[in-house]
Order: sequence, then structure tokens, then C-alpha cells
Amino acid sequence: MRCPPRPPHRRCGRGAGDVTTGRSAMPVELNHTIVAASDKKASADFLASILGLTVGAPYGPFLPVETGNGVTLDFMDHGGPITPQHYAFLISEEEFDAIFERIRQAGITYYADPGHRQPGRINRNDGGRGLYFEDPDRHNLEIITRPYGSGG
Repeated sequence: MRCPPRPPHRRCGRGAGDVTTGRSAMPVELNHTIVAASDKKASADFLASILGLTVGAPYGPFLPVETGNGVTLDFMDHGGPITPQHYAFLISEEEFDAIFERIRQAGITYYADPGHRQPGRINRNDGGRGLYFEDPDRHNLEIITRPYGSGG
């Protein structure tokens, strides 16, 4: 089965693999995830504006925000309490500067740690820079310039 052109995260059945060897015809990749939101438009707009991304066209009940590597966060209205999740974004040093400035301009509290015990600070894990901040539903968002375990 051939996948249609963009948006590829709509279920297309690729990568079924070889049942005899268990090997996939392609590497496993994260394609999309659903993000529960009390207001999907406000949440998608928030993330897109802070990260410098765009909000895509609605797809059924979802409002997607696509990252640079093609993964989409599909925001969906949730009719109850939201359980905060963690979403980490690997970015360049230049992108860090721009995003960090947007966070400061918006007056968003940021932290050096995931437990939010170090407000107003960034971390320098693995020789890069990183910080945590919350979206309108208290999802714990993280930006990092180096993958964890990459050294320093």
C-alpha cells in the first residue's frame, strides 16, 4: 500500500514488515501523538507561536502542529480533567535563542528542571541548553539543544 502525500501521519499501513523475520520494511518512527486539551485551538496556537511553527488544517477532531521532522502533535478537545504529559523538542542553538526570547517576552515561567524546582534558570545538560515550561493545560514542555546522553 502506498501512502498518500502529506499529511503522512494519517494511518496508511506502511512498514508492515516481514512476518517471517520480524524486520520492518522501514525504521520505526514516531509519526504523531494526540495531545489532550481543554481548548485545542488555544493550545495549538500557544505551542506553534512559542516554537515558531504553524497550526495545520483541522483533520477530524484534531488540530495538528507539525515539527521539523514531520511528527505532528494532534491537539484534541478533551471533555474532562487533563492529565499533564511531557513533550520534549530537540532544537538548534539558534532556535533555542529565538524560542527562549519568545518565552521571556510572553512572561512564561521557565525552569531548569522537570520538577520545576529551579525557576528562571536554564540547564546545560550534555553540553547544550535546555528548559521546561507549561502550556495552558499544564503539559510539561521541554526544549533542548543536545539529546540526553550525547555527552558534553
